[in-house]
Amino acid sequence: MTLPIETPAVLVDIAIARRNIRAFQDYADRHGIRVRPHIKTHKLPQMAELQLEAGAVGITCQKVTEAEAMVEGSPQIKDVLITYNILGAEKLARLAELNKRVTLSVVADNPTVIDGLSGRFAREAEPLTVLVECNTGADRCGVATPAEAAGLARRIADAPGLHFGGLMTYPPAGGTEGVQAFMSEAKRLIEADGIDVPTITSGGTPSMMEAAGASVATEHRPGTYIYNDRSLVARGVATWDDCALTVLATVVSVPAENRAIIDAGSKVLTSDLLGLTGYGHVLGRDDIRIDQLSEEHGRLVSDGPIKLKVGEKLRIVPNHACVVTNMVDAVHIVEGNQAKAIWPIIARGRVL
Repeated sequence: MTLPIETPAVLVDIAIARRNIRAFQDYADRHGIRVRPHIKTHKLPQMAELQLEAGAVGITCQKVTEAEAMVEGSPQIKDVLITYNILGAEKLARLAELNKRVTLSVVADNPTVIDGLSGRFAREAEPLTVLVECNTGADRCGVATPAEAAGLARRIADAPGLHFGGLMTYPPAGGTEGVQAFMSEAKRLIEADGIDVPTITSGGTPSMMEAAGASVATEHRPGTYIYNDRSLVARGVATWDDCALTVLATVVSVPAENRAIIDAGSKVLTSDLLGLTGYGHVLGRDDIRIDQLSEEHGRLVSDGPIKLKVGEKLRIVPNHACVVTNMVDAVHIVEGNQAKAIWPIIARGRVL
């Protein structure tokens, strides 16, 4: 690697990112699914613009400040879904301001969140759209049964300042059948209560090319698909050639024949394992394992001679691209081996 970039650095190959965006948008268009990408993977208004220009209907954010940064960063971002239970007076005040600027939706999976939203938005000129989050197998947030979803839908519909917007889920990989079963029953119960269900939004990259199997869903929210990473290659849903984000690192020591040290540790590569062994894949060197990270050092080992030299640069696909994005101030936009630009990560650290 001869890119004239100081290391460690995060690189994004813009041509690969564009190709990844196009591949899922084409699939969604063929099946009549709206695309609302999750920007947690890139946290960049410029990348969101590429997704919107390809046909996305809006973006997904996880936190209020993240959404603020994205809206401030691009006039093209006009429709935002925040998929997180929002609590607290300060967050609600910021949410009210954001609701004046864009078409905004949020989610809730319990009465406390709904009542808090209503308490704030009852005195606002414009109501807030709220979707019920449903647990279709991932066992994170979300109501456990379609009946509970219907009960919260009624609570939202009756709450001052709120408008019921539909249902949301983040299923486990391979959970398409669960989405179809749960959401079909929830939709039936809610409509039987005289309430419209305009949106049913599902998500996730690992099973996105199976999204049409949950025909009840109107929308899909992939995130990591724009970059891909080692975890997705391990799942068999991407190849190394589909990985737009890599970490450029320099070999700083070769203290043994089968061991080398790079200048990228847990503060760049992340300590996330996601069920894998090791902390990334060195492109072009399948024989090398990144078996250990400290904060600023990464240890590379090989069963035979490692054949690396001090000063040599390596390109590494991390286990989890989304976390890497939030660890650096900017990404280097490249195309092949050509450096094109440096983009500050506008929404980095926006976790409130």
